[in-house]
Amino acid sequence: QVPLEESGGDLVQAGGSLRLSCAASGRTFTSYVIGWFRQAPGKEREFVAAVSWSGGRSYYTDSVKGRFTISRDNAKNTVWLQMNSLRPEDTAVYYCAANQLGLDVYKKDEYDSWGLGTQVTVSS
Repeated sequence: QVPLEESGGDLVQAGGSLRLSCAASGRTFTSYVIGWFRQAPGKEREFVAAVSWSGGRSYYTDSVKGRFTISRDNAKNTVWLQMNSLRPEDTAVYYCAANQLGLDVYKKDEYDSWGLGTQVTVSS
């Protein structure tokens, strides 16, 4: 497992932007696929985006394609989620998670480590 900590959540108006950060500790960071998930009140935690070990491949859920961008810098042990054109339906707690095997990056059960989350609220 790898310790993870999210930051960057905030209250923003619809159409605005935020950049979330996921900082990891430990030498094995580069061994993990890193994903972002979100959970709105009363809803299940859902996949948002993921990035491969090298950063060369990224994956997105359909509702954020073209608006969100995931990236990583292994030298800084950090993954970012740039969120543009935010909508009220993007309001949720956002979690980053680490997936060592990388077999199914869309499934939350494949992720071994989770941060505590950061709140994103988008007002209309």
